[in-house]
Amino acid sequence: MLRRLFYRPWRAVRLALLAAALPAVASTQQAVVSAKPASLPLKFGQPDLGDFDAKNFVADSGAAAVILCDYGNSQFSSTAGNMVITTERTTRLKILKKAGYDYATVEVPLYHRDERAEKLSRLQGFTYLRGADGTITKTKLEATNTFEEKRTKNLLVRKFTLPNVQEGAVIEYSYVVTSTFFDNYQPWTFQHDIPTRWSEYRTSIPQVYHYKILFQGYLPLATNEVSVGSVSLLLTNRLSEGAGAGVGMAVGNMGVQMSTEQHRWVVRNAPAFREEPYSTTPNDYLARLTFELAGTQMPDEEYRDLTDSWTKKNKALLESEQFGQALANGKFLAAEVQPLVAKYPDPAPRAAAVRDLVVQAVKYDGTNTFWASGPLKRSYEQHRGTAADVNLLLIAALREAGLSAEPVLLSTRRHGAVSKEFPLLEQFNYVVAVVALPDGKELLLDATEPLLPAGTLPTRCLTQSGHTVPAAGEGRWVSLVPNQRHSHYQEINLAVDAQGNLSGKVHEEHGGYAGLEVREKLQQLGEKKYVTELAARHPSWEVSSYVFAKQNTVEQSLGLTYEWRQPAATAALATELYLTPLNYFGERRNPFQHADRNYPVDLGMMQQDIIRVTLTLPPGYVAELPKPVTLALPNNGGRYMYAATSPTPGTVQLVSRLTFDKPVYSAVEYGALRELYRLLLAKQAEALVIKKAG
Repeated sequence: MLRRLFYRPWRAVRLALLAAALPAVASTQQAVVSAKPASLPLKFGQPDLGDFDAKNFVADSGAAAVILCDYGNSQFSSTAGNMVITTERTTRLKILKKAGYDYATVEVPLYHRDERAEKLSRLQGFTYLRGADGTITKTKLEATNTFEEKRTKNLLVRKFTLPNVQEGAVIEYSYVVTSTFFDNYQPWTFQHDIPTRWSEYRTSIPQVYHYKILFQGYLPLATNEVSVGSVSLLLTNRLSEGAGAGVGMAVGNMGVQMSTEQHRWVVRNAPAFREEPYSTTPNDYLARLTFELAGTQMPDEEYRDLTDSWTKKNKALLESEQFGQALANGKFLAAEVQPLVAKYPDPAPRAAAVRDLVVQAVKYDGTNTFWASGPLKRSYEQHRGTAADVNLLLIAALREAGLSAEPVLLSTRRHGAVSKEFPLLEQFNYVVAVVALPDGKELLLDATEPLLPAGTLPTRCLTQSGHTVPAAGEGRWVSLVPNQRHSHYQEINLAVDAQGNLSGKVHEEHGGYAGLEVREKLQQLGEKKYVTELAARHPSWEVSSYVFAKQNTVEQSLGLTYEWRQPAATAALATELYLTPLNYFGERRNPFQHADRNYPVDLGMMQQDIIRVTLTLPPGYVAELPKPVTLALPNNGGRYMYAATSPTPGTVQLVSRLTFDKPVYSAVEYGALRELYRLLLAKQAEALVIKKAG
């Protein structure tokens, strides 16, 4: 039997794991080993004495707790004549600070569906403390410290809290989860928000079951082994369909022995996961394993393919009352839409007008899903709905307007990236529209955000790729990378007198996604408070007037013009003045604070920030111009340009231009990004020296 291990598409390496022999040449490659099992990484109830010595945790001084060992073992077995998957987990932690007490509360998710449910058993735990005399005492976890919480319709969470937790304590717990959901094989996460010294996961799967195994993340596997073993099962014989009324009746037990494929994965010294600026959801970056049941092949039977195709998935979607059937019931929109057909003969303006109609008619309630909550007419009449209600209404209206519109499934940034390897609807949580235009181009449309123009998706939707749901066939992947940038332009005219009093006029243009940010803030604060907050960043500023432009014209850049002055610290005439005008209007802090980063920088869109300052000097003064600089990112990823000139006597012009030409930068490019920002900030902080001539 062959089984493959895939790295998620955003990982640089894809690895095939086969049951045949492979050379063990790198930590990310698989080694085929003998069937003799490796020794266990820890023994429950026997903490290491070294775990109580503070000197062994100096490197983790910034952490609230440390996972010393996290060990899991999932295998098929038999219970009461039925085949089940049992997963045993044993975890040991060291509590370093009071902030780490929360790690003594553990959640175990248990899935249930119809009459079947995963079960938790053999729960045990201890808290260990070492006294001043070196004596180690332990406190047992009692059953009264456990409770249940219903998280969703199909998910129950069992919680328990280890007792007597203190700084310096070592805690450990162990439990078993039993499951009959073979299509929901237990996943494993190697990395967490605290350091993990050792994380190991073992699986033993009968070779009649074929799983596709996905490894994702940016940490190397210290161990990646496969071997062949066996399992003995005691299963109940039941009467088959030909038994009439006796179908399913138990008629004795039989012993079955099956060959198994056994895997062992280890990640060592995983650092605490840091959530950084310009990222999506942690699950996109954490080192973890997931499993998908691809098929089965019982003895003397043909292989049974259990994987779906996009054709099957799309057909099921279109037949669903919450998706395709909802779309088919859009005739009630005809009276509203038909006038737009005559008014806008060109498809692109017509699509924009239809979108505007839906935006005005139905307000997005903040719920992200691709399933309609009910009939679309109800949402239309209630003027409120989920993302699916709003955008399925949009698609239905576009079709009523004679436009070729298809749904596009996508996953929002906080929901996580999608894998193109498998047609899994669970990966998605949102739907938008794509409209085919006569010139061969396409228009992506979303009607949930009134502060964006047609053809610009909300920021939450910028996750690289989405998948269409056509009337027939597989559909295709479409790019969600926007053409629109996050664009901020500032034109500043300043004058400085011989005392150092500054006054000037600033004109800002916020285009694309920068316009969305400012419009959202204006909607929240109002104009006056927005300007008050702007001035508050500069305590010595006095803003005398301001005016906004095109605030309600979302198709164009939002403008802001304001006048301000900054009084000098003293009334005396200065022989030398030192000004850093770009510091007033540019970046003040490097967003990339850490020396390294092991996952991508995801901006979502391309960006551009331009500052142009024209400074009028006092009569009789001259300026020493800083040197120009041009910095380029590798692979045409962007650049920073700084120039200082004197276009006319008595004036100085400073230009700062920062451009990011890619929406996503790899971890390898992080160092260049960080250095670019460091040099940019240094240049903007460089003083312009103004001296009295002669």
